[in-house]
Amino acid sequence: MILVSLNTFWPALSAVLYAMNMCIAVYASASMIFSRQDPVKTLSWTAVMILLPYIGIVLYLTFGQNYRKKKMFSRKGLADLKTRQELSKDETEQLESCPELFAGEMEPFKKLIYQNLRNSYSLIDYNNDVEIFYNGKSALDAMYRSIEEAADHVHFQTYILENDRIGNKFISLLMQKAKEGVEVRLMFDDVGSSGIPRRLIQQMQNAGIEVLVFSPVHFFMPMSKINYRNHRKILVVDGDTGFIGGVNIADRYYYGTELGEWRDTQIKITGESVFSLQASFLLDRYFVINHRLHYSKKYYPNIKIGKKSLLGKNRDVYAQIISSGPDSDWAGIMQCYFTSITSAMSRISIVSPYFTPNATILNAIKVAALGNIDVRIMLPEKGDSLMAHYGTRSYITELLEAGVKIYLFKEGYNHSKVVSVDGKMVIIGSANMDERSFEHNFEVMAVLYDAGCAVNVEQKFNNDIANCIKVELEQWKKRSIGQKVKESFFRLLTPLI
Repeated sequence: MILVSLNTFWPALSAVLYAMNMCIAVYASASMIFSRQDPVKTLSWTAVMILLPYIGIVLYLTFGQNYRKKKMFSRKGLADLKTRQELSKDETEQLESCPELFAGEMEPFKKLIYQNLRNSYSLIDYNNDVEIFYNGKSALDAMYRSIEEAADHVHFQTYILENDRIGNKFISLLMQKAKEGVEVRLMFDDVGSSGIPRRLIQQMQNAGIEVLVFSPVHFFMPMSKINYRNHRKILVVDGDTGFIGGVNIADRYYYGTELGEWRDTQIKITGESVFSLQASFLLDRYFVINHRLHYSKKYYPNIKIGKKSLLGKNRDVYAQIISSGPDSDWAGIMQCYFTSITSAMSRISIVSPYFTPNATILNAIKVAALGNIDVRIMLPEKGDSLMAHYGTRSYITELLEAGVKIYLFKEGYNHSKVVSVDGKMVIIGSANMDERSFEHNFEVMAVLYDAGCAVNVEQKFNNDIANCIKVELEQWKKRSIGQKVKESFFRLLTPLI
């Protein structure tokens, strides 16, 4: 009797569960359609949920939500955000009322400047000095020295903080500074820094450090939030010195790995852009603990937000800091990449470790190359992620056919995220040229409107070509069937996650 009951029960339960799966799949698909999401994503997720019962639903709930559409990250520091909105509105009105403020080499970037002001509230900043670092060792040494010299406060944000030699070296310094009376706030992502033990966090807190763990992952956490991570790397010291780029706090950035030297690009800024980096950090802090710091001049010293002079009239470095993520109204970084690429007049140089762009950016790059713009892209020869490695390679054929020059960096691993345009402006920061950085991660980039910085980056790109393999179309087409199959398979997954 029991056996008969089980034979009757399980088919019935299976049918009910499958029906529930189909109902959820239909509901989710309808939601994506009515929210006007990317049709490719909508069709892909619908296929996954139908062809992979139960598993597909879990994957969709974890990776398929669109927070920007749902406004689910809406409780960030509204007062600070309102201040940035008002300042960006004031700057926009100043520039619109006095178009002559754009002069010389800044004229081609008028559209981009307005765009960044409106979609990301990115102020036009004067900076006294910008220093570019092209490897993790030099960047980490410079960051360490700046923290050593801190007199008032240190605000430090990273995606990866490892429990290794370099990680513990920085943690020890931060604890020392906190014991000296310096305000120290350390923020790291819970997924990226999952190797940090609770005991070490407690030690830092006991030393006086405010430890901010972004979006901790726990059993009862909504699955959809696990996919949205804070990938920003920001260091602000005493409100007047800032660092931004792609360098994390881990041994591989300093000592390298089996792949060789682990390269990345980081910039040190002295000037008004530190205001924007500080604001980005404090807004993220508000998101973590739902509490604002009382406004203090010490966090924003010597910042002059006022009437602009002729842009580009002197040797100051003008910049905009763009923060973009699931909390922002627009995909500001993706839009910045798009306008920068489509505005190019002669040449574009791109370095990206994970190159799986959406259709908008991919078409912008191909159209630029077809329009006789010299487009060069540097990718790693070897990858640290199977999906990213083969996903990236799936785009090479069509890029080569459009006239894009592809270089595979073979002397180590180049983890930089850099775009240089016409030798006049350059973008450096934390965002890769992929869907995750465009839609899912909290990212930050610096747009430097400065020929000196842009030429510096281009010279580094030119020097690195000697350590690259240039990909030729005819030879590339001869790669193995196995590699082509892997590329096709992983390319299917890239729009989903």
